[in-house]
Amino acid sequence: MLKVIHDHGFFSNSSVRLHQIIQYFNNNNFTLPETVDSSQSYLKYKESGNDDDITFDYFTHYHESNIQITSDIIVDYDENYQYNDYKTLDHKNICPFVKKYFTPSIPIQEKIVEIENKYKIIDYNNICVLFYRGNDKIIESPLCDYEDIIQRANDILRENTGIQFLIQSDETEFIEKMQQTFPSNSFCFNDEIRHMNKRKDSVDSVFADKNHYFSKYYLAITIIMSKCKYVICGSTGNCSIWISLYRENASNFLQYMKSGWST
Repeated sequence: MLKVIHDHGFFSNSSVRLHQIIQYFNNNNFTLPETVDSSQSYLKYKESGNDDDITFDYFTHYHESNIQITSDIIVDYDENYQYNDYKTLDHKNICPFVKKYFTPSIPIQEKIVEIENKYKIIDYNNICVLFYRGNDKIIESPLCDYEDIIQRANDILRENTGIQFLIQSDETEFIEKMQQTFPSNSFCFNDEIRHMNKRKDSVDSVFADKNHYFSKYYLAITIIMSKCKYVICGSTGNCSIWISLYRENASNFLQYMKSGWST
């Protein structure tokens, strides 16, 4: 059995869980753990009084997966790769673990369909994500200026005049700026996200009583973002890397890192 103990943001928990599963695989003759106990993870997202493993509120049980991992090579993944250029990730060998252990549960899949229908998302090839994980993210990773994202969005718009911009952020000022800049060709998931005026804090801390409810929508939204043709990330971290992992590549993916913008 593998027991994963971690208590930070939702995708921080997911990155640590993925890291420890792959580490177990690498260290145990390329075999998978019979059981992955995550009851001491995702603690911020449990409803009051619930001490159970809530992993399967979000992800399909790995015993129900038909994904067979037969690799006999060391798989290169570390939780700190969240800060790397995602074009350097070994998606080919990492993503089978993502599919086996992080495929969205039926309720999450239903939320994806719910959002697609509500916001009339039909053509993912005509959507560019403007993603900005702001607020307290500045403590651990540099954030780009809003204008940097606008510049790159306009570059894409010139080549794709009918593009729609999906605005996703926890920072109210960013959402408002992007809506003002692209008033007729942008949309935002107004009812399914939490955001606040810029501060060194997180929505999970400020609105902690709603974490269980909104984390399910955020997972659904992350998977939706992963399906879009273009992604522009104004910061680098666990939220961003999981867009890339669900995408299974970093094509048409721009991210801002300590070294500047990826190419």
